[in-house]
Amino acid sequence: MPKRNSPAWSYSLPAALLLMAPFDILASLAMDIYLPVVPAMPAILGTTSDIVQLTLSLYMIVLGLGQVVFGPVSDRIGRRPVLISGAVLFATASFLLAGTSSAALFVALRVVQALGASAALVATFATVRDVYADRAEGAVIYGLFSAMLACVPALGPIAGALIARGFGWRAIFVALGVLAVVAVLNALPRWHETRPAPGGMARLAFLPILKSPAFWVYTLGFSAAMGAFFVFFSTAPRVLIDRAGFSQLGFSLAFATAAVAMMVTTRFARLFVARWGIAGSLARGMVMLLVGAALLVCGQFFAAPSFASFVVPMWVISTGIVFAGSVTANGALQEFGNAAGTAVALYFCVQSLIVGVVGTLVVVMLGGDTAWPLAAYCAGMAVATLGGLRLLGRH
Repeated sequence: MPKRNSPAWSYSLPAALLLMAPFDILASLAMDIYLPVVPAMPAILGTTSDIVQLTLSLYMIVLGLGQVVFGPVSDRIGRRPVLISGAVLFATASFLLAGTSSAALFVALRVVQALGASAALVATFATVRDVYADRAEGAVIYGLFSAMLACVPALGPIAGALIARGFGWRAIFVALGVLAVVAVLNALPRWHETRPAPGGMARLAFLPILKSPAFWVYTLGFSAAMGAFFVFFSTAPRVLIDRAGFSQLGFSLAFATAAVAMMVTTRFARLFVARWGIAGSLARGMVMLLVGAALLVCGQFFAAPSFASFVVPMWVISTGIVFAGSVTANGALQEFGNAAGTAVALYFCVQSLIVGVVGTLVVVMLGGDTAWPLAAYCAGMAVATLGGLRLLGRH
């Protein structure tokens, strides 16, 4: 039987974060840094806005689906090879994206980029579980990861707008590729294998998880929260730049205020979650989505596209996103402590599929340059989640 890999992971907390965080951040940054140039991409690539929307939607879907594939692969061959291979794939796709002007090739390369990001993301979180599962630093690392990821939607579009203004849109993808190469060069000599030696290989338990009503209700709530932000960043460039006349930098600053609203709410969310409990926090989060949807509808009927009519309602929705996102993982996964890895993979995979498919449909069908897709997604998903919570309470 193979020996357990040497536990040569004795890094201080700052050193461990410096090693792991870039792979976590890059997966999200590849979505957000690209947003300021989205309205210009149909003309650049000679295609339609719906095809450009695919470059956002497919990235989200593949990022989730890949976790179900790469999670078991990392259990079999190790975290390190999956991480390095995924990051190299991400970097290669990023450089190729910077060099293409073909719409079909651009979409295909975004899929490849998402596959690389998914592999690196899975390996990173699997390493955190391997090393810190029984250590207090684990909670600190997850908390810091969450805080850093909350900053990405605030800072990513601003960085993208500044890069595009100074060097053109291709430089955005060059920057992503360079950052991935730097992360790999940092990891190669220092990222030691952490995969436990197989004692008895755990059997994948997909069916019991998928048969759990709680898993579906809380995963639906997570999809409502994450999808609200997905639809927001899918429509915001076209609403604020094309219709409201914002510059790329002005758009990025306005967009960042929604992320700031999430960060401020996160600062106080723990107190409210402790008071309301898991189900109560999710319910209140969904109510905030409904309130935000109502404000968007009022803005659509009675005002022109503007910061007040489109972004301010998103502040309310952002508050709901935080309340929901703070509890959905515990609610969905609490029954599956003996199959946590599989459950986490399914949780993120199902969420990505719901967000990618339903979010894309509302954007395409209701007009990506209006507030209707965001209002419809928030209202529909919130009502479905609240209905699920009600049924769950009866059981």
